Amino acid sequence: MDHSQAPVLEALAAYHEERQTPFTPPGHKQGRGADPRVRAVLGDAVFRSDVLATSGLDDRRSSRRVLERAQELMADAVGAEHTFFSTCGSSLSVKAAMLSVAGPHEKLLVGRDAHKSVVSGLVLAGIVPVWVDPQWDAERHLAHPPSADAFRAALAEHPDARGALVTTPTPYGTCSDLAAIAEACHEHGVPLIVDEAWGAHLPFHPELPTWAMDAGADVCVTSVHKMGSGLEQGSVFHLQGDLIRPEVLKNREDLLGTTSPSVLIYAGLDGWRRQMAEHGRALFDDALTLAKDVRTRIAAVEGLHVHGREDFCGPGRAADLDPLQVIVDVTGLGTTGYAVADWIREHHRVNLHLSDHRRSSAQLTHADNPETADALVEALTDAARHADRLRPAPRVEVPDPAALRLEQVLLPRDAFFGRTEQVPWQKAVGRVSAEMLTPYPPGIPAALPGERLNAEVLEYLRSGVEAGMVVPDAADTEVTSIRVSTED
Repeated sequence: MDHSQAPVLEALAAYHEERQTPFTPPGHKQGRGADPRVRAVLGDAVFRSDVLATSGLDDRRSSRRVLERAQELMADAVGAEHTFFSTCGSSLSVKAAMLSVAGPHEKLLVGRDAHKSVVSGLVLAGIVPVWVDPQWDAERHLAHPPSADAFRAALAEHPDARGALVTTPTPYGTCSDLAAIAEACHEHGVPLIVDEAWGAHLPFHPELPTWAMDAGADVCVTSVHKMGSGLEQGSVFHLQGDLIRPEVLKNREDLLGTTSPSVLIYAGLDGWRRQMAEHGRALFDDALTLAKDVRTRIAAVEGLHVHGREDFCGPGRAADLDPLQVIVDVTGLGTTGYAVADWIREHHRVNLHLSDHRRSSAQLTHADNPETADALVEALTDAARHADRLRPAPRVEVPDPAALRLEQVLLPRDAFFGRTEQVPWQKAVGRVSAEMLTPYPPGIPAALPGERLNAEVLEYLRSGVEAGMVVPDAADTEVTSIRVSTED
């Protein structure tokens, strides 16, 4: 295929050249009706390119196959058999993938370190989750993706499971042995879904971890807006093999997706594919070189430790690591990742990616350069110089792995939609959660609807909020009270 083409962008340029006059949504009519104060901030180009996908970018019959051709080019660029664009982020894409594999009251193996969007899919579909435990690093209080042996054991115990879902890379950049997990699934004749939201860049450089399609996965969901050049909410899901029919996957996406997709987001996806097909290898040559330099410079700062393969990879840990996720342990400064991130934003206008009780991270991409790298290193160096201002740090009570693993006593859907009440957090011990309680980022729930709460997890969340943790999906975001299922 000719990857110099960009069907969406070319159709958008033609729309402008033809000076078409819309009597369709969007109602701002090429920005003419937009408030000048809004246009001053967003720019006129945003409104000019905000057109309908049909009866706009394409005719009402979609006879030019603009979107189809763009998706075919994306599939070819990464080596998938089918690719679908989503303008609702990977949160929608992963739900569509789940619904194409399992339905109400059917089992799906799911790594317990799944993103909250996966749990939302369980709630919506009434799928029965069979949780597969991550690999826990007790020294660093960090979960890595579940092992292939853990999935193989779960498949043996639950031969009626319809498929499996694993999250890799994690937001911390750690990766599972996908090829081995896919092999285990296919031995049982079931598909593997990979939530690879953080891996849009993986197909484009051999020194990056193996991406899902190359490892033999059946469906892969990726967020182009995270590690690529797409606009926010730009996501794609890829399909290969014969365990999931493409029309079924598309049907599930139609069920959940919007009927008013953003052409702006489509254009971002299309343009990114062309950029990667033509220049991806060279761009990530530079990005990986920059990341190596940044890691070395940050590691030289007293009190900071940059996690690498020696920390995160090996037996009982992850199989691989994305070096563009720079994870910095700040415990040597006597403070928390929350405090460091807040201080750096206030004093240096630098925003870090995710933070927890002992780490903050910086996400590097092909867009970074020596100037942005210098800003990051200087901000972290300055935070280390002023560590006394960040102490004493509130203590976060992090449970051991056994206490973190809550018992699932109700289906997530039944707990979420059932009768509920709000109780003080101290009285929630032993009760069944009716909500997700999710430190965000990274967005991995500490408690799910249908899980029986214990004192350790509740104390972890309460102490975490006091230290700077954000739990945005709780009915009470301060976690002073909890939504629980009403007991008969």
